Amino acid sequence: MKLYNSLSRRKEEFVANEPGKVKMYTCGPTVYHFAHIGNLRSYIMEDVLEKYLRYDGYDVTRVMNITDVGHLSSDADTGEDKMVKGAKREHKSVMEIAKFYTDAFFDDCAKLNIKTPDVVQPATGCIDDFIKVITKLLEDGYAYQAGGNIYFDTSKLKQYYVFQNFNEDDLAVGVREDVEADENKRNRADFVLWFTKSKFEDQALKWDSPWGGGYPGWHIECSCISMKYLGEKLDIHCGGIDNAFPHHTNEIAQSEAYLGHKWCNYWFHVHHLNTNSGKMSKSKGEFLTVSLLEEKGYNPLVYRLFCLQSHYRKALVFTYENLDNAATAYRKLVDRVANLDPKDAAPIDEEAAAALKQKFADALDNDLNTSLAVTVLYDVLKAKTTPATKLSLIGKFDEVLGLNLLKAADTVRAEKAKKAAAAADADQAVFGEGDPEIDALVLARQQARKEKNWAEADRIRDELTAMGITLVDTKEGVHWSRG
Repeated sequence: MKLYNSLSRRKEEFVANEPGKVKMYTCGPTVYHFAHIGNLRSYIMEDVLEKYLRYDGYDVTRVMNITDVGHLSSDADTGEDKMVKGAKREHKSVMEIAKFYTDAFFDDCAKLNIKTPDVVQPATGCIDDFIKVITKLLEDGYAYQAGGNIYFDTSKLKQYYVFQNFNEDDLAVGVREDVEADENKRNRADFVLWFTKSKFEDQALKWDSPWGGGYPGWHIECSCISMKYLGEKLDIHCGGIDNAFPHHTNEIAQSEAYLGHKWCNYWFHVHHLNTNSGKMSKSKGEFLTVSLLEEKGYNPLVYRLFCLQSHYRKALVFTYENLDNAATAYRKLVDRVANLDPKDAAPIDEEAAAALKQKFADALDNDLNTSLAVTVLYDVLKAKTTPATKLSLIGKFDEVLGLNLLKAADTVRAEKAKKAAAAADADQAVFGEGDPEIDALVLARQQARKEKNWAEADRIRDELTAMGITLVDTKEGVHWSRG
């Protein structure tokens, strides 16, 4: 399998540190608000990567953090803690906000068929781990104390800007235009490992530390949580492309300074979901969530298919027209699967199956080309092979793609069977004035018609007519009335 590695900026053959096993880390959400569908694009593509690795025979352990403290509104250590901001907005405690939006995040993931990672760890549960790592960084000269806070000293590194080809002098103060300079920093790229009360007197969450009461910076949590559960060597680190700098850059800096060796081999970054007006965010335009899509009548798996139809390293433009096209494609795909007879007795064609499996693997082995993998689904449906072969392949491929095709097809078949049964029963349905004797005669006529005994049917109709009964045959059944 070849994956594009953001660290080397090229596709590389994937080789695990330990044969047959993959240690995978995912940057989790900051749980101060609902995740928008742009955030969730990253988790969908990371989910496909994990599921394909498992499909390919790897034993995968995947860890995700939950940021419930320390993520400031600016990535460069200024502004308000997002969790405090959320708590103020809703007049709740930070922990109440964290619990509510963590649950909401995983509800969205379930709707999108995103597997819950093997380990999910809130940052607030690892304070001792953060203090341990920060202490060693101070002892080894990679960190310093200033103004009450603990900073990582980026000047101690041979190379800090690992994801970019630019120099420190090329950067504006604090890296981004909206960032104020921090006079406590020795170097403009230095970042906070631990805030004390000198930063925010009214910080909602504080813990004792050797440097005073305070709380961890955002970047330290991912390094520590990864090392806690996955050890000193990580195979794949995932996240959105906007995390590459400064967040992932800082993770590498502090992790490798602490460990003394390379930490993570492959960096997997998913690009933005944009609207016509630019990058999607919580503060611009309509706040697009999974719940909003549902309210508008969309199956969340339509959005998953929409994401799979594009490559994860390309910016994807969201419009409702594009989503409608995905909805049509999903409906047609499910209908075609539903047309395959699961009771067909023909055996699985192993030769045909092997060729199609290879096409599917070739697609995903090429830097997780999900668009081409979806095309292989259509190749399966068009293949001149048995229904059993097609259904088996669709089931296996959907273990990776996560579109619930077999389940959705079962639902369509059940609905078709129900409609067929209703149509068949319509011939036996009688609507009248509740007279059992008349109902029995009407049913007898219907049975005669069903058996094509037209003479008997006519005889019963004449009998009913003589009794003053008028019959009206409809698609729903027979309506009778007196007079």
